[in-house]
This record gives sequence, structure tokens and C-alpha cells, in this order.
Amino acid sequence: MEIELLVSSARGLEMLIMLEFCQCGLTLRENSNIMRRESFHAEDLVGVLRRSKVATMPELKKALGTLVDVTVFRKLKELSYRTSYSHRGSYYTLDETAQFDEKGLWSFNSIGFSREGTLLATAEALVENSEAGYFVEELDGVLHVGTKEPLLRLVQQKRIARETVRGLYLYCSIEPVLRQGQLLARRVLQNQLTVASSVAESDAVDDELKASMVLFLSTLNEKQRRLYAGLESLKLGYGGDQRIADFVGLDAHTVAKGRRELEQHDVDVERIRRAGGGRKKAEKKLRKSSPGSKS
Repeated sequence: MEIELLVSSARGLEMLIMLEFCQCGLTLRENSNIMRRESFHAEDLVGVLRRSKVATMPELKKALGTLVDVTVFRKLKELSYRTSYSHRGSYYTLDETAQFDEKGLWSFNSIGFSREGTLLATAEALVENSEAGYFVEELDGVLHVGTKEPLLRLVQQKRIARETVRGLYLYCSIEPVLRQGQLLARRVLQNQLTVASSVAESDAVDDELKASMVLFLSTLNEKQRRLYAGLESLKLGYGGDQRIADFVGLDAHTVAKGRRELEQHDVDVERIRRAGGGRKKAEKKLRKSSPGSKS
């Protein structure tokens, strides 16, 4: 009865049409959402990533059949995946595909991936965990991308530090103790290349070089010191045993023994004298006094 009254007027007819149109539109939107949810599957991304190992966003969108980046990201969240630190993070791979090395890096077709994720986080981790810090060119060589700008950003954000070493910036740990260890290791590393040549060319060896080497040797055990001194003696040739012994403060026979071990390949890393080993010091026995002696 009420519908018949509404239809009798033009305004009532318009209202009826609009009501049916809205209900129809709502039904269409609900059906559309259901169809959209069912049409995109994360398995499609897994398939293309397993076949190609790496893929770009356009390739992933094509695999899903969508033009929207957000749809891809929503499906990627269902997977364990990585983005590249190189190529501005434009490549994707599965965790199961990446075979990371001891530095936490993996490369495929010159596309770099890292356990740390971004280039900034990767550079920070490498610097923090390095034994002797990194110069820019060294880190460039490790990551195969330019690292100067990321390193500067990390310094500005006080996430790493930098020190001047022979006119170049060495990027080090932000922790003072670790940084000092890295600086010492770097000086020793650089000085190792010049010890034999310095001893050979002149009797007047740089005091800083000598101090650094003596400090370095103090961190080694007995066998390591002997082998290192023997190695430097081999570089010098005839008379090297005595000259190296004088330089580092070891006995010439000790240097000669290390040299012979290297020449004969007689190096067993397990046979290293433990702390407290070796001949025990002779204790001086006190002579007991007789009852009638005077004290």
C-alpha cells in the first residue's frame, strides 16, 4: 500500500529508483572486494622470485596482475623477503634464496643484498665489526657501491666515528674502546708492510713504527711472535735474523727458529705454549741455620 502511494507521485518514483540504485551499488562494491581479495595470491610472488631469484617491483606487479605497489607490499608481508642495498633498494629476493657470506652479504648479477637490509645499516654493521676500521675505498670494494655519502651520514648521526690516519679518514666504531683497538690494528697493519724495508734501508727506524710493532708483538703468544719475526727476517735475507732481533727485542736464535719453521713449513697451530708453560723458575733454597748459630 505504501509503495503504491509513493509510485503515484513523481517524487516518490525518484526516491524508489535511488533506493534501489544505492542497494545495487553496495552489493557491487561488496562483490568487487571479495573478487579483489581472491585474485591476488602471495604464491604468485614466490613463483616468480624462485624462478628469477631477484625481481623488481614492475615484475612483481605483473606477476600479481595489479598496477598498485601497495598490493604487492601487502602480499610481500606474508613472505620472508629482502630488498637490495644496491640499486636504491629496487630489487627483491626471498630469504631462502640469499646465501650470505661471513660478512652477511650476498650478490646476484651485481645486485647486492645484506642481512642488515639497507646500505646505511650495512655500512654501519661492517664498520662496527671490523678489526681495523674502513677507508672509503676499502668499503667501496667490499660492497661494490659508493659508500662515501652513507658513511658521512652515519658520522653525522653519531652512529660511527672517523679518525685521520696518514691523511685519510678511517671510519671506526663509535665505542671508544673498540675504536682504539681498530686504530691500533690499522697502524700495525700499515706498519707491517714497512718493517723489513725500514730495517733494510736505514738503521734509524722511526720511533712510532718501532713502538707500534713492539706493542703489536706484545699481543701475540710466544710462537706467533717467533713466526712473525722469522717472516720479517726472510724478507731481509742474509743477516736478517740479527737485525730483526735487535729491532723487536728478541733473541736472534728465536728469530732464526721462526724463520726455519716457515722455510720447512713446520707450523702446527696446536703446538702453542700455553700461559704459564715453559721451564719453571728455580727457587733459591734458604740454608737452615743450626741451633747454635747466631741469627
